Amino acid sequence: MITIALQEESAEILEIDREVIGNYSRKKYLQEAIMENKCLVAKDNSSIVGFLIYDTHFFECSFISLLIVHPSERQKGYAKLLMKYFETFPLPRKFFLQTINLMKRCIVYSHQSDTSRVVL
Repeated sequence: MITIALQEESAEILEIDREVIGNYSRKKYLQEAIMENKCLVAKDNSSIVGFLIYDTHFFECSFISLLIVHPSERQKGYAKLLMKYFETFPLPRKFFLQTINLMKRCIVYSHQSDTSRVVL
């Protein structure tokens, strides 16, 4: 299930981020995104397994600044679900996503053809 993050879920989101990057350096940024309703969360039952942070002030387009799935929950389709949900928002149809190749691979996502694939 994908929902807009609630304030009371911030600790769980921060913990996933810490597990992925090793610290809480983005704490303020994440909390601000949650307060501004610009954070989506993916849930498995009631546990948060991933999140997406976006902004709408990028040259009149949307910018996805973070798309993170808990390491133990990857390859289960949560990132794709977050992207699909994001696309339903009444925002500019064009959006940008910067990728960092931490795992030496890139996930290619196409919102036009409903396909995604992993490129090694």
